[in-house]
Amino acid sequence: MTTTPLKLIPLGGLGEIGKNMMALELGDDIVVVDCGILFPGEDAPGVDLAIPNISYLLERRHKVRAILITHGHEDHTGALPFVLPQLRVPVYAPRLAYGLIRVKLRDYRLLDSADLRLIEEGTRFRVGPFEIEGFRVSHSIPDAFGLAIRTPAGLVVHTGDFKIDYTPVDGTTTDLRALGRFGEEGVLALLSDSTYAEMEGYTPSEQVVGDSLMQAIGEAPARVLVATFASLISRIQLVLNAAEAHGRKVAVAGRRMVDNVAMASEMGYIKQPPGVMVSLQRANQLPPEQVVLITTGSQGEPSSAMVRIANDDHRQIRILPNDTVIISASAIPGNEKVVNRTINNLVRRGAHVLYDRIAKVHVHGHAAREELKTVLTLTKPRFFVPIHGEFKGLAAHAALARQMGVEEDNVFLLQDGDVAEFSKSGGRRLEKVVAGNVFLDGVNPIDADSSLLEERRTLANDGVVIIVLSLDRHTGVPVEEPEIVSSGFTEDSTRDEVFSRMAAEVFDSLDRRPVYPIDVGYITQKVKKTARRILYKDMGRRPMIVPVTLEV
Repeated sequence: MTTTPLKLIPLGGLGEIGKNMMALELGDDIVVVDCGILFPGEDAPGVDLAIPNISYLLERRHKVRAILITHGHEDHTGALPFVLPQLRVPVYAPRLAYGLIRVKLRDYRLLDSADLRLIEEGTRFRVGPFEIEGFRVSHSIPDAFGLAIRTPAGLVVHTGDFKIDYTPVDGTTTDLRALGRFGEEGVLALLSDSTYAEMEGYTPSEQVVGDSLMQAIGEAPARVLVATFASLISRIQLVLNAAEAHGRKVAVAGRRMVDNVAMASEMGYIKQPPGVMVSLQRANQLPPEQVVLITTGSQGEPSSAMVRIANDDHRQIRILPNDTVIISASAIPGNEKVVNRTINNLVRRGAHVLYDRIAKVHVHGHAAREELKTVLTLTKPRFFVPIHGEFKGLAAHAALARQMGVEEDNVFLLQDGDVAEFSKSGGRRLEKVVAGNVFLDGVNPIDADSSLLEERRTLANDGVVIIVLSLDRHTGVPVEEPEIVSSGFTEDSTRDEVFSRMAAEVFDSLDRRPVYPIDVGYITQKVKKTARRILYKDMGRRPMIVPVTLEV
């Protein structure tokens, strides 16, 4: 009897940091692991978020059985409000991620229609032909799980994001026994976190950050502001512990941070020392040396609390003399410029800023090479697929797997849209599927190849030139040379001379014979062509050209 082969289809997270989504397809059934967002770089101006292109899943929506969440970070859960209205399937998540997802879906008014279910440690449950078991891993957020997914084709182990931390804040270590048990059972394919696969040795413990925060808050002469991810619950607990030790009160700024702290406290993931938490209004009334503020904005997000503080645009918080600001996160690749801009603005306003390059105020939650070797040794996979990381990290992890004894042909270095097929008889690559970014402009989706993005890039680089042409409403003949104005184009002293010559050439290029009805499309294309040629020839620039016709 032939067993149906298992397909792995990465739709996000392979070749980038963020937007994690992996589909597992077995015959007429698909389960999806994670559903995350990506913070786009400056090549996508005006765009808030990027989510995975789920065309492949929408075309097979009758096959999709569930979305499985490994943990509560935005790069694994943030796309759910945009995906669930299109794929109405159950979402399985560990307990803290379950709570964070509820907060998120409530914001989008989707909670009542969502089918959320808990993944409990060591408990197996079935979704179609897939039998799923969650196992604990250490990460920078409590309740991070890896997934053991048993299929008729064999056992797949998906580590999720992990490191091997023996002194985690929540006391829960990576379940090495479970990984060894899977290895003894026989692992068809291991899918393992590659974010820091280039880094030698071991990742430092989260406790290192606790010690640094304790020292920084204790030595601060005045107020302390800590920026971190709203979902980084363990880090928030460390700040609370340090504040209590030094007799300070803590207030929270940023809507998502406020909501997450309330939820995590209610569920017991944050243990608030008695009397330490106060309102932001109360914190502003206390002496600065008695205050710690926790805010969003560690990635330079334009609407976040810390960025508004840095820009002196926050309604309730201003940088004060001797303030200490702690950026307790590392910049996601692509965010370095905006994070540095935020730090510079804070320093300009007089703050003393601590961040990961100059102080141990952040450690990442991802395994370095020795930890990755441990997982490979314990699981002894037949096939190996590096996941979650930029391509250089995937490639480094693939090379490491070969060094650890995985056969050359059994290491699959995939990127988004690639497809691998595994069975007991072997593995192979299949034809690539549609994948990539769908950008969100507010709540409106924009395809990665949209002309709108290209227009925005042109505006950002070269500005806009508007050519206003008056046409006789009865004949369509231009009545005078056009008026030309520009924005963000150039302050060059030759601009007016070039515009004057361009107005004359545009006017001369147009037909003087009466034409009715007026062919506005033809006229605007003629104007664009003439203007584009002149501007590039005389000024070496390619601005957006917007012809405007007026009938007079």
